[in-house]
Amino acid sequence: MKLTKQTDYAFRILMFCAAGGGRLSRIADISRTYGASEPFLFKILQPLVTAGIVETVRGRNGGIRLARPASEIKLGEIARLTEDNFTIAECFQREDANCPLIDNCRLTSALREAMDAFMAVLDKYSVDDLAKPSAAVITLLAMVDEKPEANRQH
Repeated sequence: MKLTKQTDYAFRILMFCAAGGGRLSRIADISRTYGASEPFLFKILQPLVTAGIVETVRGRNGGIRLARPASEIKLGEIARLTEDNFTIAECFQREDANCPLIDNCRLTSALREAMDAFMAVLDKYSVDDLAKPSAAVITLLAMVDEKPEANRQH
C-alpha cells in the first residue's frame, strides 16, 4: 500500500497549520518549506476546505488555518478524503477482476483485513500527534520567531 502524493502533502499542510498554533499560514510559505508548487498545494487544499478541515481567510493578510482542533483531525479521515481508492489487489474491484479464484480465494479477505488494520492505525493518530509544537518541528517548518535570542536554548 502506498499513499499518493496528495495524501502525503495533505498531512504536511495540516502539520504546518497545526505547528502555527492557530496563526494563519500562507500557501507560499508552505510551498517554500516543502518544495512543492503552489498550484499543487491549492489542488490538495480544496477538498480539505470543502470537508471543513481547513478554513481560508481571504484578503491581503489572509491565509489558511485548521477549522477544527488538530487533536480531532484523524489521519485516517484525511487518507479517506484524499485517496481515490484503496484497491490493493485486482480482486478488490470485482467487475474488473480477471481471476478465476475470486469467489473461493482467501487472499481477498486477508488483504481486506490488512487494509482495515492499516486504516485503524491511521485512525488512532491525529494531526496533533504529528505536529505537537516541539522545538524541532517548529524550527524545521520555519515557524520560529526570527529574533535570534528567542531561539536560543537556556
